[in-house]
Amino acid sequence: MVKYLLKKSYLRKSFKEVNFKDLWNSNGVFTTMWIYGKPQKILFFKSHINNLINSLKVYKIYNNGIKKKIIELIKKNIDKNKKYNHLLRIAFDKKYFSISFRDKIKLGSNFQLKLVNYKRIEPEYKNLKYKFILKKLSALNVRNTDIALCKKGMIFETGTSNLVFIKKEKIYSPKVGFYKGTNFKYLKKKINKIYFKDIFLKDLNYFDEIILIGSGKGVTSVKNIPEINWKRKSIKVYKKFKNIYKKAISSERII
Repeated sequence: MVKYLLKKSYLRKSFKEVNFKDLWNSNGVFTTMWIYGKPQKILFFKSHINNLINSLKVYKIYNNGIKKKIIELIKKNIDKNKKYNHLLRIAFDKKYFSISFRDKIKLGSNFQLKLVNYKRIEPEYKNLKYKFILKKLSALNVRNTDIALCKKGMIFETGTSNLVFIKKEKIYSPKVGFYKGTNFKYLKKKINKIYFKDIFLKDLNYFDEIILIGSGKGVTSVKNIPEINWKRKSIKVYKKFKNIYKKAISSERII
């Protein structure tokens, strides 16, 4: 069960506080950021906010001054006396703006994927159409399992994260049909090359490693996919990614 530290909602136009609305499955967008430490840091904060603003424009929710107000309300709702290890979620639809802090779950070492026949609606954007995904995740132990979203024999992303696939230390990503998250974009800049191609389920045993990348999962190595008997053969690239990620965590600016 998700444990929340804070949940608040505001009217989008006036930013007057109202009863909390989680906004899942409404016509809008969201972003999830990791807030940690004391004094508090938010990993890749600037990039997350800029990506959110771009999505607000695509979904015609944007108006002048909204970025300044988002940052103002985030800062207002941070308890400066608290040491954080939480996920900060910002969500917008045309009527409401919601902000929440929930515990960041500590993942188990034997992490696995469960294949699900589903592709997100407008997957290139971080929209709120997550009802199906949330239902599937609620039935799992999310400390050690995530769902892998697949359609027509191809795999795209998980319910929470981006996926990359490793063969002989070459890094591959799905070509289309997924959202390129902030953490994914950061790691892409730090490594030599990612090869974008369609990733077919029938070819998964070709890969030595499968790695999740996202705000909640950080950098997580998949140990196995039981349905297809895929098992991890290496963690070499995972270790490289983990070191890059640790440097980003330590160097992030205080919010």
